[in-house]
Amino acid sequence: MIRVLSIGVALGALAAGTAAQAQSRRLTATPYIELGQVLDADLNSGDVLTYSNVAVGIDVAASSARVNGQLSYRYERRIAWDDDIGDSDIHTGLARVSAQVARGLMLEAGGIATRTRSDIRGAAPGVLVGNVDNISQVYAVYGGPSYATHAGPVAVAASYQAGYTKVQTPSFTGVAAGQPRLDYYDDSFGQVAGLSLGVQPGQVLPVGLTASGGWEREDAGQLDGRYEAWRARGDVLAPVSANVALTAGVGYERVETSSRSALLTAAGAPVVDGDGRFVTDEASPRQIAYRTDGVYYDAGVVWRPNRRVSAEAHVGKRYGTVSYTGLVTYQASEHVGFSADVYDSVTTFGRQLRTGLSQLPTSFIAARDAFTQQFNGCVFSTSGSTPGGCLNDVFQSISTASYRARGADAVLSITRGRSSYGGGIGYANRKLFNRDTVPGVTLYGIEDQSAYGQLFWNRTLTPASTVDLNAFVNYYESGVAQAAGVWSYGGTASYGHSFGRVTTSASAGVYAFDTGDVDTSWSAQAILAARYSF
Repeated sequence: MIRVLSIGVALGALAAGTAAQAQSRRLTATPYIELGQVLDADLNSGDVLTYSNVAVGIDVAASSARVNGQLSYRYERRIAWDDDIGDSDIHTGLARVSAQVARGLMLEAGGIATRTRSDIRGAAPGVLVGNVDNISQVYAVYGGPSYATHAGPVAVAASYQAGYTKVQTPSFTGVAAGQPRLDYYDDSFGQVAGLSLGVQPGQVLPVGLTASGGWEREDAGQLDGRYEAWRARGDVLAPVSANVALTAGVGYERVETSSRSALLTAAGAPVVDGDGRFVTDEASPRQIAYRTDGVYYDAGVVWRPNRRVSAEAHVGKRYGTVSYTGLVTYQASEHVGFSADVYDSVTTFGRQLRTGLSQLPTSFIAARDAFTQQFNGCVFSTSGSTPGGCLNDVFQSISTASYRARGADAVLSITRGRSSYGGGIGYANRKLFNRDTVPGVTLYGIEDQSAYGQLFWNRTLTPASTVDLNAFVNYYESGVAQAAGVWSYGGTASYGHSFGRVTTSASAGVYAFDTGDVDTSWSAQAILAARYSF
């Protein structure tokens, strides 16, 4: 399955790239092979680990009037010298494709392969070099069509997407003994469909009107989990000036998450398989973990002073409490962009990951060193129209439970001459809705949260040399009794020099992990590598 997913991510982007080449020949594809030597030093104990790695990968970018897409994929094999090295086979990659196949008809697709932390209470590695705890390999793909047209003054839009997410069981989590057990995510398949009809202000009435509806469903492998939602709503947009409009909407929605029970032994303990996941009792009835069924509403303001700036904010009642959402975008120039959003939704890990992936730009900055190839944080673009997006809120931990996700993200990306720089910042809060009847799992109603920040700077020194700097900080709070908050912070630097088809690089990093009253754990990393591009 892992190999199939990796190949699928690559083929999706390559197919779009081939279409773009046929239209405009603006296609670049650079396969490569890389050899590297890695040093990982524990600065507290003085232990030093060294190993070699062999990597193969490809970078593809396509751009035309009808197709835009990019793929960056890397497979790495780690070769130990004296000690065993965990995660000896590593896949990292990101792909995003958008293609106009006919008038009004668009196809969107994307995929990701990355490693990220599993248990929110456990270790929080920021530099994934050497043997790292609390890490799972994650894969996700999605794709589907959207169609937009007009029937007289009425704008008609319809869309459908399907996606799949797969998570491998984590490495050693580093959680203290006696803590309640967290279930291990397996996989999920999700679908989402939507339809909307709308008229602009002044076309039929002084106000704009929109009617929309949608359906979503996700089926998960662990305990036969299911998420299903139906929504329908109407919105009114009332201009009050050339740049400001008031908006209000009311709708009906039904959201339900459910699962079956775990198979139990004669002693009443849950049965687990070889990977540590619960074995589902197929004969057990489906039990509800969360359900909302009723009317929700909101009102807000939209501000668009010019074509470069757009802002909107909404407040209303949803999921039984007050709900806030908003979005700000600012394109200062072709190469300077900023975006920020406030979100609130009931979702799952698989759905949130695929949604976040679909919101990433189709042209992104692909890092060249092994420290920042992970695609598990913020992803940046050099285009002011799409500055990028962050996946930190998804990857704060991996939960099998459904949850209410609330938070805010902001991304800034700037390209000036030979330099690119920017950053991302955010906060995420989740209220878990898993059932409280699974033996050993006592996380029903728990609220966890995280905060994160990331900075990057890239400079082309000469046509043959570049330097990259990155810094990050993360904080995680599980909400579980007797589980302390977790800090993770560090920085990396990399220098690269090209000699024709051969590119050499030297990278160094420092990382710290801090939890509760335990002394801060410091480590340092260094990599020397040579890459041959075909």
